[in-house]
Amino acid sequence: MARPHGHLKRRTTGGVGMVEVLVALVVLSVGMLGIAGLYVSTLRASNGAIYRTLAVNLAGDMADRIRANPRAGEAYEGDAEDNGCADTNADDADDCTRSAMAADDLFRWRQEIAAALPDDGDDDTLQGTVTVEGGPLLRTYTIQVNWVEPSEPNGLTYTLRMQI
Repeated sequence: MARPHGHLKRRTTGGVGMVEVLVALVVLSVGMLGIAGLYVSTLRASNGAIYRTLAVNLAGDMADRIRANPRAGEAYEGDAEDNGCADTNADDADDCTRSAMAADDLFRWRQEIAAALPDDGDDDTLQGTVTVEGGPLLRTYTIQVNWVEPSEPNGLTYTLRMQI
């Protein structure tokens, strides 16, 4: 016998239960933790990129200084000294020799590196070095910039070689 329409089984929708809400919260929390971790690693990578860019620019700066004073040669391997050669208003700036200008260039360049890049805190470690090879007609300059990043505890080095 057929049942009348009034006796059909009703479906009931009871809404969202507490278990479903908790599961959704756990899934959402895991996703947010993943996004936060990605954000932190992105910040670290961008700091590393900034330091690398600064190192490239600082090495290029020293290369420009050497090109402006090409006859100083091996003096760029010597000691850095704040002798006032770069001060345009100094009375003795006109009396600077090529070697004195190279020493002043090294001093100012190393100051810029120390101000721009993180170091390991060891005063004996130079953050910027220049080595010179070759004779008076053709010299090869090797310019190195060193710095320390949290992700690289042994430090990083950017090396630029040029011939003049």
